[in-house]
Amino acid sequence: MPKVSVIIPTHNRSAYLHSAVTSVLNQTYQDFEIIIVNDASSDNTEEVVASFTDSRIKYIRHELSKGDGGARNTGIINAAGEFIGFLDDDDQWLPQKLELQVDLLQNSPPYVGGVYTGHFDISGVDGKITNVSYPMRRGNLSQYALIESCIITSCVLLRRECFEKIGLFDETIPYCNDRDMWVRIAQAFQFDFIKKPLVKYLIHSDKLSTNFKLATKGREMILQKYSEDFGHYPKAYAARYLELGELYCYDGNLKKGREVFFKAIKIYPLEMRSYYLCCLALLGSKPFKVLRKGMQRLLLPLRDRKLQAELRVLAPKASPKDCNRLNVEHPPQLPS
Repeated sequence: MPKVSVIIPTHNRSAYLHSAVTSVLNQTYQDFEIIIVNDASSDNTEEVVASFTDSRIKYIRHELSKGDGGARNTGIINAAGEFIGFLDDDDQWLPQKLELQVDLLQNSPPYVGGVYTGHFDISGVDGKITNVSYPMRRGNLSQYALIESCIITSCVLLRRECFEKIGLFDETIPYCNDRDMWVRIAQAFQFDFIKKPLVKYLIHSDKLSTNFKLATKGREMILQKYSEDFGHYPKAYAARYLELGELYCYDGNLKKGREVFFKAIKIYPLEMRSYYLCCLALLGSKPFKVLRKGMQRLLLPLRDRKLQAELRVLAPKASPKDCNRLNVEHPPQLPS
């Protein structure tokens, strides 16, 4: 029986899948199985999977798409491992990820249900690192899992008992069902973390999070499901509505976006960003996008300086060019 089950749900991303699977096979910890769940892909996903000859790889195909939550559930149901990890088909793991997580999790008390890591945001356009995220929260995350996006699915390793106790992913939520899962697990278990970025999280136009219609529907369902819990944190509650309003505006539904911004103001009237975004939404769809992106560009130099400093800490001997690009085969050497 493998110690770890690695679940990779995939849908029409054959161009990324090979690198994702390879990043698991290259782990320094090797006691695992890989369960690839093909969620009714119409591309050459099967050919990519067939190119691997490792007997630890299991392949399951959905004839009808069940979404990412349904694909993960299929993987969980078929998993044999004591620990369960997830890797999105367009993300990659750095070699030490499983080794460090397994060591920490198996030496933690049973009430620690999961261990997560930091991650690099990688541009799908040029392969450059655009952000480095470090985990900051451990212990009882029931509050933070709700009000922050503190856990990325590809970063977490969980005990099987988590799913035995709280159930599977909610397949009725088309987006953010992973966030719903972390909230539910955090209500029953504690979390710990490895304070290193050990996942390469790819940002590109085919990312599910850029599908505005699915994203708005999923976020609305999360806000409705946890409205009573969010009520204890009005500032965070309003911030989630601002995110939802921006999604509506980017999708061209300015009327709905303004309604959501007004709701955010009603929840927490002291947030000045609410009024700024509401005014932008009154100008129309194109001005909203132009001015919003313009403000983000103004802040970009500050973010870039911070990013370069963080990468220098991670790879002190790397050149600026190395710091800007995370090579798939030869990532910057992380300190032990």
